[in-house]
Amino acid sequence: MKYFLLTFTYCVLTFTAKPQKASVEKSTFGIQAGVVGIWLHHEAKLSGQLSLRSETGLYSGIFGSKNFYEVGFVMTPVITLEPRWYYNLNNRVAASKSIAGNNGNYFSLKTSFYPDWFVISDYNDIRVVNQIAIIPMWGIRRNIGNHFTF
Repeated sequence: MKYFLLTFTYCVLTFTAKPQKASVEKSTFGIQAGVVGIWLHHEAKLSGQLSLRSETGLYSGIFGSKNFYEVGFVMTPVITLEPRWYYNLNNRVAASKSIAGNNGNYFSLKTSFYPDWFVISDYNDIRVVNQIAIIPMWGIRRNIGNHFTF
């Protein structure tokens, strides 16, 4: 009788429990550093599967002359807005995988503005052209430990 009650209770709890809906986190902050620059970023929740990532930072590059005797370094500011749609959060929860820190696959439309406010360079009189870049992207976001994102 004891096993029957335990089995009955388990079945009732299993079939009447509502599945938890997966959702992106309310807000995440971070610093991103790479070969081509350094950025500060913030990702804010818009809805259950949508978030808006905003970045500001310095984008760097290397340039050279026609005969490669002169090589220069340049850093310029960049501002980015990127709406992201995390499309597989429910699948990750169903497979008992973590979605903490917005772990998941996403589609986004990355929009970057490169203003001509200032330029850091080892040459004088270097300028950049004001430009906007709009890039559709597909990405995978995974956390390594508690503080690193890949």
